[in-house]
Amino acid sequence: MKRFLLLAAGLLAAGSALAQATSTGAGQVYPSKPIKFLVPFTAGSGTDLIARSIADTMGKSMGQPILIENKPGAGGTIAAGQVAKGEADGYTVLVHSSGHALNPAIYSTIGYDTLKDLTGITPLAALPNVLVVNPAKGWKSVADLVAAAKAKPGQLNYASAGVGSATHLNAEKFRLQAGIEALHVPYKGTPEAMTNVIGGSNDWFFAPLASALPLVKDGKLQALAVSTPSRSPALPQVPTTVEAGVAGSDYTFWVGMIVASNTPAPVVKRLHEEALKAMASPEVKERMNKLGAEPFPLSVEAFNAFIKTEVDAAARIAKAAGLKGQ
Repeated sequence: MKRFLLLAAGLLAAGSALAQATSTGAGQVYPSKPIKFLVPFTAGSGTDLIARSIADTMGKSMGQPILIENKPGAGGTIAAGQVAKGEADGYTVLVHSSGHALNPAIYSTIGYDTLKDLTGITPLAALPNVLVVNPAKGWKSVADLVAAAKAKPGQLNYASAGVGSATHLNAEKFRLQAGIEALHVPYKGTPEAMTNVIGGSNDWFFAPLASALPLVKDGKLQALAVSTPSRSPALPQVPTTVEAGVAGSDYTFWVGMIVASNTPAPVVKRLHEEALKAMASPEVKERMNKLGAEPFPLSVEAFNAFIKTEVDAAARIAKAAGLKGQ
């Protein structure tokens, strides 16, 4: 009887381990090797920080390490194209931002169809962008910045993390609603853009709060407003752009997991479940909180419907602003 109980316990443990594995339907178990998170912006960008905040926890739960690879360029379309046209096996996951929705509106030849060739797994986080300037500029409010821009039409410039990035779209929405003209100066990522705002060569930047928060707290950047409809708990004294007087300028920066559209359904399901489990964990919640971000879980179906609405909204802004990729 004792030997039987030991054997039964062993079989139960093996069955439990097997239940955690995902069959791809081709006799393979997923994951059986490391997974790569492909981030289309430089290290230290908001998207990169969110990807890193969840990768370790997800990897431990899935039994394989999750590696981060940064591949910046062309507003994220280089990395997105690699995933869209690569192996649809779930081992390369695009971790992109809301700029993903703008790309099809401004790039005529990106080489993939945003809605047909890629499928969302889940958003990972929603966070504000924060409108930052060099304190030496002397602008204490959004009204000060807008007044300076209107006094010198087209002479002020703003930085972004790249043409077609979420920081670019946010700035253009704000610029249109504020009724100002400004020159766009794109970079490969948020750290580079913030460096040039601190240095004074760029006048302002809608930086992801996850990246800008330490510099705001250190006094190297002046926060004038946050982009979201409500204030951020991380900067409760900083108004929203709408509160600051620019109606209709609100914008939410999101980061999400995306794979090739023909990835096997069991793999998509496993990635979705593991991402939601990680987001609910105390350690990831703590990391997100420090970044000024909030977990943003959606079902696969809801996320893809959300992406469609974001693509439509971004197209309207791009048309109104006359945005074109380079």
